[in-house]
Amino acid sequence: MSNIQNMSLEDIMGERFGRYSKYIIQERALPDIRDGLKPVQRRILYSMNKDGNTHDKGYRKSAKSVGNIMGNFHPHGDSSIYDAMVRMSQDWKNREILVEMHGNNGSMDGDPPAAMRYTEARLSEIAGYLLQDIEKKTVPWAWNFDDTEKEPTVLPAAFPNLLVNGATGISAGYATDIPPHNLAEVIDAVVYMIDHPSAKLEKLMEFLPGPDFPTGGIIQGADEIKKAYETGKGRVVVRSRTEIENLKGGKQQIVVTEIPYEVNKAVLVKRIDDVRVNNKVPGIAEVRDESDRTGLRIAIELKKDADSQTILNYLLKYTDLQVNYNFNMVAIDNFTPRQVGLQKILSSYIAHRREVIVARSIFDKEKAERRLHIVEGLIRVISILDEVIALIRASENKADAKENLKVSYDFSEEQAEAIVTLQLYRLTNTDIVTLENEEAELRERIATLAAIIGDERTMYNVMKRELRDIKKLFGNPRRSELQVEAETIEIDTASLIVEEETFVSVTRGGYIKRTSPRSFNASHIDEIGKRDEDELVFYSQAKTTQQLLIFTTLGNVIYRPIHELTDIRWKDIGEHLSQTITNFGNDEEVLYVEIVDDFETGVYFAVTKFGQVKRVERKEFTPWRTYKSKSLKFAKLKDDTDRVITVNPILLDDVMLVTYNGYALRFNIEEVPIVGAKAAGVKAINLKGDDVLRSAFIANTDSFYLLTQRGSLKRVAISDIPQTKRAGRGLQVLRELKSKPHRVFMAGPVLSENSGAELDLFATEVEQTDEQILLVTSTTGQVTEKNLANLTLSERTSNGTFINDSISDQEVLSARLK
Repeated sequence: MSNIQNMSLEDIMGERFGRYSKYIIQERALPDIRDGLKPVQRRILYSMNKDGNTHDKGYRKSAKSVGNIMGNFHPHGDSSIYDAMVRMSQDWKNREILVEMHGNNGSMDGDPPAAMRYTEARLSEIAGYLLQDIEKKTVPWAWNFDDTEKEPTVLPAAFPNLLVNGATGISAGYATDIPPHNLAEVIDAVVYMIDHPSAKLEKLMEFLPGPDFPTGGIIQGADEIKKAYETGKGRVVVRSRTEIENLKGGKQQIVVTEIPYEVNKAVLVKRIDDVRVNNKVPGIAEVRDESDRTGLRIAIELKKDADSQTILNYLLKYTDLQVNYNFNMVAIDNFTPRQVGLQKILSSYIAHRREVIVARSIFDKEKAERRLHIVEGLIRVISILDEVIALIRASENKADAKENLKVSYDFSEEQAEAIVTLQLYRLTNTDIVTLENEEAELRERIATLAAIIGDERTMYNVMKRELRDIKKLFGNPRRSELQVEAETIEIDTASLIVEEETFVSVTRGGYIKRTSPRSFNASHIDEIGKRDEDELVFYSQAKTTQQLLIFTTLGNVIYRPIHELTDIRWKDIGEHLSQTITNFGNDEEVLYVEIVDDFETGVYFAVTKFGQVKRVERKEFTPWRTYKSKSLKFAKLKDDTDRVITVNPILLDDVMLVTYNGYALRFNIEEVPIVGAKAAGVKAINLKGDDVLRSAFIANTDSFYLLTQRGSLKRVAISDIPQTKRAGRGLQVLRELKSKPHRVFMAGPVLSENSGAELDLFATEVEQTDEQILLVTSTTGQVTEKNLANLTLSERTSNGTFINDSISDQEVLSARLK
């Protein structure tokens, strides 16, 4: 029981998670700034090297290597080791592969590699240079997980692997993304920095101008590269290499030969094909992946007369043909994760190589000195050979012979051992020359090594020479092209829309849809899908390149490009505006809908229930940024009970207003100023008491009709209401009664032949016919039809004629033009 500790859960969680975080930061996910390797990669390379699984020998089953690595150094799942080994062998992930693999090691399409029992692997030649001199006490060592043998905590790294192969990883609180670079360029930068330790970044970038991805591509944004090299963070644009080829019959195709780093080719091809299938940009006929063993090739075949540049721009913008690469250069420096710039990476590498070269030189010098000591002893033996032979023959055994040599001729223990184990053939005359030559070589070597150890300049010259040798052996041309400026992709959105014939419909309740001509023609107008109490206020043939403006009773205007409407069958109900427009009110209704081609011309007038009128230009409703989710104001309402009763496009016509209490006023629209979308406008009519406006329409016909709430209908000549100024009281168009007075339920123009007049939008007509039929429904559900053209003209002050005998008692529930 003495081992039980009382701790709070918070303390336990904090302490354990802290330990776990420290482990995965230092021992799993982030590379070391010196050799650019994560622990699992270092263990793979060291274990394969230790087992002699090197480039100059045959391939060996991957499973055997993985087993040895797991058993000796990396006590984790075999898949994590094998996955790391496979990645180190993939030439589309690494600029210089460190493992060579026979068999299926995955692909750019994201295909998994074959199981480790099928593949074979060995170290690549360049990986040998990461491990070079590891046996010469050049790097620190630590016990492995079970304290049975030691493993290196860093490799000697004869080239700057962190920059050459880059790194990517995610740990607790830290992530890293270091891009691969060109070996020759990195070595040139290191060599320059050896000679100029305080080199400016601009100068280093003359040698190392930017990343060099194994998959090639075009890297745009020199300023961002400089920022990343300065701070460790930055973002560049990586673009595919494309060209446009001409085909037979005037067709073209876009050919992609290089794609951005770490982009999955199969997913990219699928996304491009999705663009074709969904017709997001017109003109793509077929997408083919034509890649083979000779290289990558994606062909995007275009239809005849397709705009190849627009299509290419669209694909660059909306698929992974172009991506952003985010530098986040984090590495373990002195057991601590740091965000590092180029100068820090290079200086840390140089400091590491300095330690390796000095440690190696000390090791080699000590070894050479030991050998020299023995060679000196052997040379002296040959000059007194007969005496030594006699002495050895007189000795009892090997130990006695060694002791006699040490006492009689002052040989050291090492020299005595070498003498007694000397083979007889070494006593030939030629061997003395060999020994003397070896002595001279050893003395020269010791002097050279002493100079390296004692003189920094000599040591740095050795470092530079070794780096240049690696550059000479493995240097290869740059694959990625660097461009100074990141090119902004501009797409003319109109050119992306496929022009199609369609039918657009909107109901008063706010249901909207577009319907294919096939579905529309297979149905009757009355078969439109809608709610029982709803009514169709607008339908029209249109093109997908056109746009809709939808005006509502709450003074809002909604913009919708027709191509963005969902294609729905005529008999289906459609999509409600509130599904996308967040500020669409519960009691909001559609008042007027118009198809527009441009926003340069056009003026609307709007009249509210409480008698305000305004004119507003269409350009005020030029598509706004948030049109998909928000409507725009076109009229200012007085309070919550106010409503817009009419919206209409207008030129220089007269406007007729009719109030609930039966007053009519006619004035020219020019009296109404053009104002902004949010302005309230001016007074249209002088309303008395509780009177409100019931109807407003363009007075360019000969007559207008008027229906009362008691079901009385009449037709009045426009000329009976002479033109006056706005804001007047108007003339009575009903005779006032003491009991059950008539009140205006609905009013509007009676269309004369070729008048071209617009109908009152409080009851918008959607289908123009020769007849103008008014459908009146009573409160008991009785429906009466009246042809307005057949009505005789009535006096201005009459109350008209009841539409049937019983309507006066029932009263009108609703009315609309058929």
